[in-house]
Amino acid sequence: MDERKEEDDEEAWLQLRPVEPLPSQCCGSGCSPCVFDLYHRDLARWEAARASKDRSLLRGKESQSCPSKLSTETFLAFHISAMDRITKDTYRVQFALPGNSQLNLRPGQHLILRYTQCYQTGLMSRYVESWRAGDTAFWRGPFGGFSYKPNQYGELLMLAAGTGLAPMVPILHSITDNADDETFVTLVSCFKTFEGIYLKTFLQEQARFWNVRTFFVLSQENSLEQLPWSYREKTWFGRLTQDLIEELVRSCRREPFALVCGSAEFTKDMARCLLRAGLAEDSYFLF
Repeated sequence: MDERKEEDDEEAWLQLRPVEPLPSQCCGSGCSPCVFDLYHRDLARWEAARASKDRSLLRGKESQSCPSKLSTETFLAFHISAMDRITKDTYRVQFALPGNSQLNLRPGQHLILRYTQCYQTGLMSRYVESWRAGDTAFWRGPFGGFSYKPNQYGELLMLAAGTGLAPMVPILHSITDNADDETFVTLVSCFKTFEGIYLKTFLQEQARFWNVRTFFVLSQENSLEQLPWSYREKTWFGRLTQDLIEELVRSCRREPFALVCGSAEFTKDMARCLLRAGLAEDSYFLF
């Protein structure tokens, strides 16, 4: 009987052993954690639990991300309900959720998109551009080293280039939606042209709040007369330079914490400028 029980226990443990992902389950983009990182983590947990015969160890630490159907380990399918082009090279995509469910992503978190084919130019952009309502996209997450909490900082200095504006939007929205959050916000958005600015209406509405300032830097414009009056006093031409960063830091109403998102080159340049402007390395976050 004891031998039979040991065999049953062994079979039960083998059934609990984590399954190694297929190569096709890795998106190949170098994301962290990768599905293979998660597999090796769970395998080590399984081996430790098996050695001590304690199955409770398999549960590990409960995830404190978002309580939703999302998974950091598995790509899940979401159907596209609407696809709208809002600028020449920017789209707004809406995904359907089952029933009345919500993702409950925290401000500052992001998801990873999977696609099996890469292009020599444009990377994922051509794939996204091909989407239509009714199509399916595969996501996993949430991820993100920055998670915003109300009144966590005196002032947020947001520096965004192009689509780098995307992670700033939910953070800004969460602040202005919360009457108890008194965080000041200075948002600087960098685009090539005025026409390339997306979410114009949203940004104009946010700028009406007492604690929000919005500025724009346009690299391929040179005439204020061609801009609407409401943009002329808060728009610079050229690039976000060291002098401009220092001016922005000095103008902050409270000690700023900076958030930076854009291309790798933009992010690297902004980090250097912020350090030279007097911010410590723990006073900014690079998305």
